[in-house]
Amino acid sequence: MVSVRVYADETGRQRIAAIGLDQATRKDELMSMKRLDGKVAVITGAARGIGRATAVAFAKEGAAVVGIDIGGPVSATLEVEPATNDELNEVGRLVEAAGGRWGAHRLDQRDLPALREAAARTAEAFGKIDILFANAGIQSFKPILEMEDADWHDQIDVNLTGTCNAIRAVAPYLVKNGGGRIIVTSSTQGRHGTKYGAAYSASKWGIIGLMKSAALELGEYGITVNAVIPGLIDTPLTRHRQRYAQAVDDLANTEALDRLEEEAKEKLSAKSPLGVPWLPADAIAPAVVFLASDDAYMVSGATYDVTGGDSANNSA
Repeated sequence: MVSVRVYADETGRQRIAAIGLDQATRKDELMSMKRLDGKVAVITGAARGIGRATAVAFAKEGAAVVGIDIGGPVSATLEVEPATNDELNEVGRLVEAAGGRWGAHRLDQRDLPALREAAARTAEAFGKIDILFANAGIQSFKPILEMEDADWHDQIDVNLTGTCNAIRAVAPYLVKNGGGRIIVTSSTQGRHGTKYGAAYSASKWGIIGLMKSAALELGEYGITVNAVIPGLIDTPLTRHRQRYAQAVDDLANTEALDRLEEEAKEKLSAKSPLGVPWLPADAIAPAVVFLASDDAYMVSGATYDVTGGDSANNSA
C-alpha cells in the first residue's frame, strides 16, 4: 500500500515521508510533487509582464493565485498605456488553463483599506494566504530641474508606499498562518542612479531597504522576505518612446519611433554581457517561484538579480 505524508521538520520546512514504496516508486512520487502545492499566492501588478508570467508559473507549481491590478490609468506622468481589466481577466484564463484556482481584485495599491479588504476576501475565499509577490510599479522620466510634484510623488507613492501597503495588508495573514513568503520587485535601477529617473531609482532603492527591514521584523513569525531584481523586461513599461529616449540620453528626441527604438536596442545590447536589450518576463518567474517555495526556507533579506548580466555593471 502506498502512503505519502507531508510534515514539518524542526525548521518548519515541509518534508515528505513515503511509506510502503520501493526506491524507484518513491523517487517518482517525490518528483511529481509540485513546489507550491496547496499554497495560496497574492500577486500585485498581475495583469501583464512579470506579474502575469509569475501567476502562470505559480499555477503550474500547484498554487492558487489571486491577482491584483489597478486595470486602468495610474498617473498622468506616464507615457505607457495602462494595463486593462481585460488583461487581468486573461491572466485568470491562463492560470486556470495551467490548472490553478484564480481570484482577482481590481484596485489601486496606494489605497491601503482596499488592499486590506482584498486580503480579507482572499483569506475567506481560499482559507489562507501563504505567499505575497508585491510586484506592481510604474516608471516615467523627467530631469530633476523640470519635475512637477506628480513626477516625484506618483512613483514614490505607487512603487514604494504601495509595496509597503501590500505587505501591511497581507503579512498579518502569513503570521496567522504560521509563516509564509514575501517577495518584492525592485530593479537594477534600485542598485545605481538613473539619469532622468531619480524618482524611480529612489523608489526601487527604497524597496530594498523596506525588504531588509521587513525580513528583520517578520522572521520571528516564520516569514521570509526577499527581493527580485529584474533587468529591463520586454513589456509595455520599457517599450515606448520615452524609455528609448532615456536609453540614448536624449529625452527630447523626435526622430521616427522605429529608428529611435533601434538605437536604444543597440545601446542596451552593447551594455549587456549577454547581448540582450530586454529580457522576457518569463525569465524572472523561476526566481520568484524559488523564493516562494520551501526550497528557500533559509533565504531571507536577500536580493536575487535576473538581469541578463547587467548586474555586472553594479559596484556591489
